[in-house]
Amino acid sequence: MRFELCCLIPVCSFSPFVYLLGAAYCQFMDMLFPGCVLLKKVKFQAKLEHEFIHNFKVLQAAFKRMGVDKIIPVEKLVKGKFQDNFEFVQWFKKFFDANYDGKEYDPLQARQGQDMAPAPNPGDHFSHRPKRTHGPPGPQRMSPTVPKIMPTPQRVLNTTVHVRKTPTLARNGGSDGELMELNQQLMELKLTVDGLEKERDFYFSKLRDIELICQEHESDTNPHLSRIMDILYATEDGFAAPDDDEIDEQAHLDQDEY
Repeated sequence: MRFELCCLIPVCSFSPFVYLLGAAYCQFMDMLFPGCVLLKKVKFQAKLEHEFIHNFKVLQAAFKRMGVDKIIPVEKLVKGKFQDNFEFVQWFKKFFDANYDGKEYDPLQARQGQDMAPAPNPGDHFSHRPKRTHGPPGPQRMSPTVPKIMPTPQRVLNTTVHVRKTPTLARNGGSDGELMELNQQLMELKLTVDGLEKERDFYFSKLRDIELICQEHESDTNPHLSRIMDILYATEDGFAAPDDDEIDEQAHLDQDEY
């Protein structure tokens, strides 16, 4: 079983997936360091907020047990805030890759046969999305403040993870049926990610069209236009757009990967 970033991204924007997140992180942590998480305490059928919070507390206890210096922003993650969830997913992906030894892992046996809460059908979330109308193409010039509307997710840079290694417990390999079930879950989550990305692009395009209209009337002294621009460029507390140098560096790294 290999951890992929795409299997956790849906929770960043799709609130019904929040209840899957804490339990999934706990299972991946147990996969990295068998026995570090008390899986019998994890609520794999969590559906209430206090159960989500409980699972993150179990995960935080596992971090402490393994000497992982990371504070989990539980309240923000449980509320399904995109930026906070995406940043934590990026950190965990890097953490996982740095510590995964490739051993086989049977998730169902590890949690003693407990079923995970069923994932919501992603089609239900997107079936009523408004159909986009096609109008004349707008100007191609992008204003330097556009990223404030919908910041492009950036890969976590210079993240160093130190973990104190402890002896692992013996586990039996998973059966083909269980691995097939896990792969099916990953495929369903990936489909949800694709749908979320399409919806994100759809609404970003709408915001961009609104911005262009406002820019065409910048010389007007209309307080409503000014208010609209303020709303478009507003960001969450604590969020800062990446510097140009960081964006250039990230673009260079992405080119090197290909």
